[in-house]
Amino acid sequence: MSAVPTDYSLRSSRRRLGDRIGDVALRGTTLIAALAAVALLGAIVWKVLALAWPSITHYGLSFVTGETWDPVKKVFGALPFIYGTAMSSLIALVIATPLAIAIALWLSELAPGGVRGVVGSLVEMLAAIPSVVLGLWGILVLGPFLANHLEPWLHDKLGFIPLFGEPSPTGTGLFTAGLILTIMVVPIIASICRELFLQVPDELEEGALALGATRWEMVRGVILPSTRTGIAAAIILGLGRALGEAIAVTQVIGGGTMISSNLFAPIDTLASKIAASYQGAGSGLETASLLYLAAILLVIGLLTNLAAQVIVRVFDPLKGAH
Repeated sequence: MSAVPTDYSLRSSRRRLGDRIGDVALRGTTLIAALAAVALLGAIVWKVLALAWPSITHYGLSFVTGETWDPVKKVFGALPFIYGTAMSSLIALVIATPLAIAIALWLSELAPGGVRGVVGSLVEMLAAIPSVVLGLWGILVLGPFLANHLEPWLHDKLGFIPLFGEPSPTGTGLFTAGLILTIMVVPIIASICRELFLQVPDELEEGALALGATRWEMVRGVILPSTRTGIAAAIILGLGRALGEAIAVTQVIGGGTMISSNLFAPIDTLASKIAASYQGAGSGLETASLLYLAAILLVIGLLTNLAAQVIVRVFDPLKGAH
């Protein structure tokens, strides 16, 4: 009779020992993974800054405001590429944000059940299209359409605004790059917003409808206010995607190095300039200047992602629903 409790106690002791070992192993593994991520980020930052250091010491902060990029005279400045990065990302967000929110609202509130999953999967598949394929589509399809139809029409109707100047004869330029980035950003914002809208309690939506609100009034008064901080975080994450895109933008942006108010003019971004020129850099100073561009882009990208994380952690997306 005494053997039963002894065996039970022995098995329990072994289980407790195994659990303690598992806890230690779990903590050690997760700690190593977290430290590895921090170390990797530090290694990337250190390497970029080390390679960019000759340009940093040569130009200082004047590199950020310099408007000339001339490898022959060895004069380099980042301002045209910062401008191109900001403008192309702004175009993408201005167009993608309302489209993505509309898609998310339709999928979460209006779409029939049988269609919702299919359309949602197709929207998310846009994010899986390789950048180079999207860039080729931009060259072969989007660019000619813009050059022959949309840009001339916009110039004809809105040409009195400097933004809508002379159309590009080839369809490559800032506007084309912005539309390509729009296609890349829409799935990110739409997917996040859809999940946010689905998390809004049904009681709030049904209560608004029961009080006589129309569906639009319910969306405007309940869903959007309840998820506004989450939507802001989704937009910032989409901005981070737009800022770092290189290959597709390089294929359609035209490679200009001048700041122009014309949306149709060829220009360049930080990422596309690095991708297009690094292999063919003709001097050590040019290579270091390209790495200086990479450092600027790295800082912008880190700040963008940090801002999104702060919004998500500090603000409750459903705060207004509680």
